[in-house]
Amino acid sequence: MKTPRTVLQINETEPGTEIAAETSAAMAASSIVFRYVDPPYARRLLNKAKSLFYFGKKNKGTFDGECPFYCSFSGYNDELLWAASWLYTATQDQKFRKFITEEAVSAVVDEFNWDLKYAGIQVLLSDTFLQSNDEDLKIFKDHADSYICSVLPQSPYFKVPKTPGGLIHLRDGANLQYVTGVSFLFSIYGDLLQRHNLKVKCDHQEFDASTILNFAKQQMDYILGANPLGRSYMVGFGNNPPTQAHHRGASIPLSEANMDINCGMSFARWFNKNSPNPNELTGAILGGPDKQDQFSDLRWTSIYTEPCTYVNSLAVAGLAKLTCHK
Repeated sequence: MKTPRTVLQINETEPGTEIAAETSAAMAASSIVFRYVDPPYARRLLNKAKSLFYFGKKNKGTFDGECPFYCSFSGYNDELLWAASWLYTATQDQKFRKFITEEAVSAVVDEFNWDLKYAGIQVLLSDTFLQSNDEDLKIFKDHADSYICSVLPQSPYFKVPKTPGGLIHLRDGANLQYVTGVSFLFSIYGDLLQRHNLKVKCDHQEFDASTILNFAKQQMDYILGANPLGRSYMVGFGNNPPTQAHHRGASIPLSEANMDINCGMSFARWFNKNSPNPNELTGAILGGPDKQDQFSDLRWTSIYTEPCTYVNSLAVAGLAKLTCHK
């Protein structure tokens, strides 16, 4: 690519609370992972996580420099609560608990994605509540139950659209992000319920951990081939996987990578060429099928074929969690 790759930043005059808080949450969570294998690195992560949280909290504002791509539709309150929740999980510092219980804004939701973190927060803090019996955190357990009741098809409160083949389908365009998000949170929450011998109550019906875990597994199974078309939506894996991922690096042959071709010619030579990508993007999960379980494996139908990090990261997490329940 010969176009400028501009580096952007947030600061006191150009705030970006979502960016600061999301990075804070990631670093706080990572500090837990590295705590016993690399304590100095874990401390660095935690210190940076705290600094970023306070920076985002003090300098509130949404960074929309990339809009109309990746606009913050949900605002920054969920990211601030996401960061505080991971910092409290990592430190048990009462300052973060105070923010969670007295300052933060929460919400009842029926989806989890890169922009909307509330369901993830509620699942995380449900674990804290069940371990500590801290009544101030019970509201998050109630909201997590509400999320499950909204998404689980057997629930009387079920309201999330599904395809005829049983796939969660919230909207076209990387729809599998919502599917992998559901699978991830359901697998964590099901495990949590199992450990505490609890059920989720949706009006007059109750659902046990196995029901929730099975739904998480069913959604991942659909992606990997258990669907009406009998095809995988992961590149290089399973039966009849996609071959035309909407991905520049995958679609340009190595032998042509340095060719001096203008934008118009690049469409004719690579983008609009109806043939498999010369470079297999192994392991990438694409946008996925439409609401009728149909799929177009063509590079230019990007709503079906675009791979996204926020699909794959949730899928890896969900699959890792589900392996514990085989």
